[in-house]
This record gives sequence, C-alpha cells and structure tokens, in this order.
Amino acid sequence: MTQTRHLRHFKYTALPIYSTAFFYAFYYLISVWQFDVEIALTSMPLDFFVQLILAYMLFALSRRAWIFLILHALIMGVLYLGNPIKIAFFGGPLMPDDIFALRSLLLILSGWKFFALALPLVALVILAIFNLTLRTWRNYIGGVFTGLLTLTMLYQPNAIVYPIDTYIGTKEWDQRSNYVWQGATIHTLVETARYFLVADEPPDADKARQAAQVLAQHSHENTFEEFTPRNVHIVLLESFWDANNLVKVKFSKNPLSDNFRKLWKSADNSTAIVPVFAGMTANSEFEVLCGFPVTKNTVKFERQLLNDVPCLPRLLADKGYKTVVSHPNVPVFWNRVNAYHRVGFQTYWSEKDFVLDDINREFLGDSSLYRQVLEKISDTLTAKQPLLDYVVTYFGHWDYPLNENRPPVITSSSEVEEVTAYANTTFYKSSEFVDFVKELQKRDPHGIIVAFGDHLPFLGEHFAGYVESGILTNNRGNFSDAMFKTYVSTPLLIIDGEKGALKVGRLPLYEVPKLILNLLHLNQPTIMDFATPLDNRRIRPLVGLHFDEFNDGRINVCKEPPYSPECQQSLAWLKAVEIVSNDLFIGRQFTRP
Repeated sequence: MTQTRHLRHFKYTALPIYSTAFFYAFYYLISVWQFDVEIALTSMPLDFFVQLILAYMLFALSRRAWIFLILHALIMGVLYLGNPIKIAFFGGPLMPDDIFALRSLLLILSGWKFFALALPLVALVILAIFNLTLRTWRNYIGGVFTGLLTLTMLYQPNAIVYPIDTYIGTKEWDQRSNYVWQGATIHTLVETARYFLVADEPPDADKARQAAQVLAQHSHENTFEEFTPRNVHIVLLESFWDANNLVKVKFSKNPLSDNFRKLWKSADNSTAIVPVFAGMTANSEFEVLCGFPVTKNTVKFERQLLNDVPCLPRLLADKGYKTVVSHPNVPVFWNRVNAYHRVGFQTYWSEKDFVLDDINREFLGDSSLYRQVLEKISDTLTAKQPLLDYVVTYFGHWDYPLNENRPPVITSSSEVEEVTAYANTTFYKSSEFVDFVKELQKRDPHGIIVAFGDHLPFLGEHFAGYVESGILTNNRGNFSDAMFKTYVSTPLLIIDGEKGALKVGRLPLYEVPKLILNLLHLNQPTIMDFATPLDNRRIRPLVGLHFDEFNDGRINVCKEPPYSPECQQSLAWLKAVEIVSNDLFIGRQFTRP
C-alpha cells in the first residue's frame, strides 16, 4: 500500500516532466511541418530545461492537475506555435511590444480568426485566476520562485540578459536567428528582460539639449519666401507597391493602372523609404506626420506618443488651417483617437462617419472613401479656409478581398496565391486614386497632394512571393544590402499644385513633413529640423539596424560592431535623434522650439 502511494505520488509530481516533453515535441513538429521553423537541436536541452522549471513553478501554484495541463498546453502553444506563425508572416518572432498590439489585432480580425485568437486568451486568463492557490508549502515555494523571477525581470534584468548574450549570443537585427538558437522559452525570457533593461526614458534637460545641439549642426537655415497658405492633401495608400518588381512573374495586365503609371513616371518614379514591412501602418503615419524616424520595434502611437506635439497638423492648425483625418476603421485601432489629437488634428472621421456602401468583406473601397471625403471637405474648399486633409485608406489589407464591383481582371504565373490577389487589388487602388486626384485638382488646383504606400504587402509565408522572384530571401537574416533597400521601398507622389509632380528621388518618410513645410514657405524653426539628415546620405533605421543610402546610390547596412566610420557617423546621428524624440514625445519637451 505504501509503495503504491509512493508510486502515485511520484507520477503526480512528475506530471510537469511528462507535459513539457509531450507539448514540446508536439508543438515542435507542427512548427516544422506547418510553418517551416526549426529550433536548433543544440539549443533544445537548455530551452527544455528552462521550460520545465517554469512548468514546475506553474504546477506548484495550481489547484488542480487537469487545469495545470490545460494552462501548460495554452502557454506552450503561444510560445512554440505563436512564434513560428509570426515568423512565417512577418519574418520575426513574438516580442514584448506585441502585447500592446494585441488589442489592435483583435479589432481587425473577424469570424473564426477572431475566435481562434480570443478564446485561448480568455481561457488562459480565466483558468490561471481560477487555478491559483496558496494553501500548502508547495504553493508558497512556487510563489516565492515566481516572485523572484518577476522582480529580477523588473529590477535586475541584466542578470538574465547578460548570460544569454554572452554564452548563446544575440543579434538584435536578426530575431529569427535568436529564436532558432535560443529556443522559444529562453528567447521570450531574455527579450522580456531586455524590454525592461533598455526601455525608453525621458531624458533630463542637459542630455536633451546636448543632443539637440548635435543635430543643429546638420540642420539647414530656412531661406524660403513668405508663408503661402495652400491646402495640403495627404493620402496613405494601404499596402501599396509596384508588383512589377516581381521580375519572374508574368502578369496578364499591368498591376498598376496606365493612368497611375503615367502620373508616377512624371515624378520619375519617386520612392518612399518606409519604417515597416507588411504591417504596423501607424509607424509610417507617425513619420509622415511628425518628421521623426521610428527606430525600434514598437508602435509609436500606442505607447511612445504621450504629449501634445507640434507635428505637421498642429503647426498648420496654429496657422489657421482646418486639420481633418479620415480613416473608415474603428477609431481606437492603433490608439488613433489619442494619437491624432496629440499631433494636432481637430477632426477625426472614422468608421461611424462613413456610409459603408462599397464593402470588400470588411474594407471600404477607395472610390467610396474618396467620394465621401470630397463631400466632407467641400464646404471648407468653397470657403477658402486652408485645409490639411489626411486620408488613410482601408482597402488593400491582406488577404486582398474584392467585391462584385471589382471583379478580378489580372492573372499571373505566380504559384503564390497572394500575388495574383494583390495584383488585382493594387490595380483598382491605383486607378481609383488617379480618379480622385483628377477630381481634387479640379476643385483645388493649387493644393499640394502627397501619396505614399505605407509598407510592402504580405505575399505569402516567409516572403514567398518575393523569394519566387529572387528579390528577397526567406530569412531576413540573409538579406543582402540591396534586399534591405527593396524591403522598405514603396511608391511616393508629391504634386506641387499646378507645377505637377516633383522628382524627389528616394525619400525617407520622416523627411516628407519638412518638404511640405518648404513648399508652403513656412519660415520658422520646427521639430522637423532635428531630423535633417547628414549631407551626403539618407538614413533608414529598422529594428536592430540601420542603413545609409548615399547620394550616388550606394547602400551601406550597419548591423553590429565593429562599425565602419560611415556607420559610426549615422549611428551617432540616430542616437541624438532618439534622445530628442523621447524628450518631445514622452518627456518634458526641453527641446521644443
């Protein structure tokens, strides 16, 4: 009887070993077979061991063994399936900032996709609360270790970061490789600790002003004519890109309409250098509205825009402009309600303000959006009050649905399903945009029109559509310098009233607001002066790296030390920009002009 009791007790206390082994193997096989993401065999023992320790901590705090098993399955599912899914779609694993993007993801999902994400999250929270208990010595031991881990994360994160960086290695610019060589559990722990270790903090007055003085060396004196109020219309074209860049794909028809191609050619095919790929539209918005580069893997609208800031809308509002923004999505997506107010928009027309009469699944078609925007701004145009009119299109989101008014007109030779669907979508987007420009120029011939693609489209898992044509590889860690250039390049149009389209070449989005102010001859110091680039290059920061694009077309990607002298120059500039940015957007604004 005693032996039977001991055996039963051993099996019970060994439950975390069994569950960790089973779920690790089960989820790993799905990760490999379904998403083609493999954790390195050499990293598995340590990753498994750390996961086992966490499993015992959860087990020690659990009221019921069966609830522990469900919780463990959900937690390991998030780690060992959630990471491969994100790698397949966006090229990198889950990061701490993704928690803040979760609300926006839930808002954009519908049908079974919404419930597939929401139900496990709800179950995880409810079961964790219901299962937590502190009645026995085992529970208290589990609580002590959980508390120690939490306090270490918060107050001594380097105790976790330093050993991993030293003995396993970390490449900030290549998080996929970090995941492969560290494993899901260790990667999650170390990046969560790093999140607290390198969290942005408002700089003090001396540090902020010193950085501002460094940047002032690169700013140019304004020598403009007298300020001339003209209407400014900015259009963000969702996922807009030239699919003709897929050089090995044959399309039955040009994915960009002939009218758009002609208009864009008059601008010498100008190009925006954007901060994101296949998502996080709000970061492109931040750059084009506020004139500062996004340098980290965070959505600036969500947590890094806490102050009222003299971005482009506020500057123009102070000059008597009416500032309006239109986006037919739920208003709180990417925290836009607060963000738009803080950058200076007076009016925000969101989903509830539009007649949803041209729906492509859940996305309002561009032609309807443009027509309704023109109706809304008509009185302002007639009254001759200067206007900043900012339009964020919704049609064009993955997986590129069309309605009966937009039948497919393009076929392609691509084996990637998204390529043909995207080609049809961008054909309609380009055509409807040109129609909008023609109508707008009739009503406002002197106005400035700016249009840009916010990011490249998602074209299959692991960049499949791009890999098919050899313009990207399936792993961001293996990108060549030229591939990084492709990775962030979208069409850009700037029409200077009756003068027509400007040939601005390749321009980072954060330089666009300053250019608009130049066209208006706004002769005063602004926060956009701080991000004036070095004389002979454009600088594009991305997550964990940046690249310099020189005036002669040369690309120099700066990934990690030892840096070249050119990389050291641009890195010093970026660090100064980050300090001033933190001061303006989350700090006490010591550097505000």
